[in-house]
Amino acid sequence: MFNVLGFREGGVAAAMVEWGALHALWEKWASACVGYSDAGEPLKAAILLNNNCDLEVSASSRHLPVIVEQKGMKLRPTDVRQLIERVKQNNLQTDFFFIDASKYLVTSVHDHWYCARCVNATSPAGKGAIVVQTAAFILVTIYEGSIGAASEAMAATDYLMEQLNRRNL
Repeated sequence: MFNVLGFREGGVAAAMVEWGALHALWEKWASACVGYSDAGEPLKAAILLNNNCDLEVSASSRHLPVIVEQKGMKLRPTDVRQLIERVKQNNLQTDFFFIDASKYLVTSVHDHWYCARCVNATSPAGKGAIVVQTAAFILVTIYEGSIGAASEAMAATDYLMEQLNRRNL
């Protein structure tokens, strides 16, 4: 049996506990890692997407949510549809992809981790995205800057992924 997020669980009560644990973990991580670059947070924005959602169904409360959590951007499910489809088809690295109005090109791939640079960034240092796929989620983190910022963003992204894996979320 699977709960609303696609996890194997024993029932509705367990699904609520999983959702609560996920939300608490997200809030703790996002409050420390996502914010304004000049305030010391390594990430400008982050979004956690459901990798088990059906993109063909209409927005109904009975179906799995597409966007599980987000901070630093206000996206709708239609805004991330192309990204989710390309990640699921394992061809994110074959062409440009969009997050909001930003156009990204994947520059490196390692297992299910994709690093991309924004090709239409307005800031001189540029910006980048890290996209990580797990069985249950697709995590997208956005950072501003170059190599140093990318390293900090990778560490922050890795920390959340480690916490999700440790809790089997």
